[in-house]
Amino acid sequence: MEGLFVAETKETVLNAPHETDNLDPRTDAPAQTSAAEPVTISPVQLGPIAVPTPVVLSPMAGVTNWPFRVICEEYGPDGLYVAEMITARALVARNPKALRLCHFAPSEKIRSLQLYGVNPAIVEQAARIVVDENMADHVDLNFGCPVPKVTRRGGGSALPWKTDLFREIIQRVVRVCGEANIPVTAKIRVGIDHEHETFLEAGHIAQEEGCAAVTLHARTTAEYYGGHSDWSRIGELVEALNIPVFGNGDIWGADDALEMVRETGCAGVAIGRGCQGRPWLFADIRHAFAGEETRVDPTLGDVCRVIMRHAQLLTEFYDGDERMAVHDLRKHIAWYLKGFPVGGSTRKAFMECESLADVEREITHLDPAMRFPERVKDKPRGRVRFAKKVHLPYGWLDSRTTTHEERETLFGDDPMDAEY
Repeated sequence: MEGLFVAETKETVLNAPHETDNLDPRTDAPAQTSAAEPVTISPVQLGPIAVPTPVVLSPMAGVTNWPFRVICEEYGPDGLYVAEMITARALVARNPKALRLCHFAPSEKIRSLQLYGVNPAIVEQAARIVVDENMADHVDLNFGCPVPKVTRRGGGSALPWKTDLFREIIQRVVRVCGEANIPVTAKIRVGIDHEHETFLEAGHIAQEEGCAAVTLHARTTAEYYGGHSDWSRIGELVEALNIPVFGNGDIWGADDALEMVRETGCAGVAIGRGCQGRPWLFADIRHAFAGEETRVDPTLGDVCRVIMRHAQLLTEFYDGDERMAVHDLRKHIAWYLKGFPVGGSTRKAFMECESLADVEREITHLDPAMRFPERVKDKPRGRVRFAKKVHLPYGWLDSRTTTHEERETLFGDDPMDAEY
């Protein structure tokens, strides 16, 4: 991340998006307007860190590495752009993939990193590495992931059910990070299902143990990513806590962000699937919170230039390995092209690309004048299904605290936990 890239990134972040209504920081994408009532949103203070516009890029596995974060931040406000989840055991084991994911670009204003783990001692060790090696300015703890391979081990959104384990992890991480004045936040869900809700109790515990803020994805584990999240639960948590609450769930466009703040009174919003293939969503949200009606309306040519920039940054991320970069890019291309009538053969050709030249060749076959389709603007993206079944450790719901036997089982040396 040296030389021309650093200089270009800094210039883009400081000048292009914020001095013109043509909001594509690289391509002069045309804009359209959308009327919306102004919504007041104030800066948020997380320990020593001031977040001028509390808009968060939510950590997403396989998505929010630094190339994608840089593109989003170039469009967006001065918010939090969080790195994808790092498994604590993998970081302690010095797993190369985990260490790569801990890298930040020089242009990133706040280095936000998310840790996941079940064993408090291991999560504490990971936090110690973050502090001792000056890896981040802000640490988020993942208690919201609904993926079966995580919840079946008692992690993610399953963990707040065990209040002793939840409290101990937060205590240990806050203590370690507090020594370096690094704020700690927590990401949670409403609960395992509506018969086993945890968000209010978890929010209070997080506040009591020193978390600077809490983000609530307003679904249960059982709801996974299906239906519409229940924003009223965000409002409940806002009323219950004194620390800032960020709302998460079903923000597909700038108007959704405004409406969430209007309905819930949350201190800020966290954007996940809504920005997949649409990093310019952060420009729309920046303008919306400024009371402006400007919205990005890209052509396919504009989108393709973003694709190539993304490909080039990923190549840098993978130390020049174009094949790895383009393989990583494939899922993003599917999102970037969502809704465009480019045909199945074209999509298949992109999925078979192995180099930057291959991607550039396929781009030349597209019509750059094609407009972004109205039918997919501000509409759900990414995973939308319900979970078929919530996977939990045996007997997990029998008690709100962990037994000695459960801890022995949970904290066993599982190699899967060190994958990344």
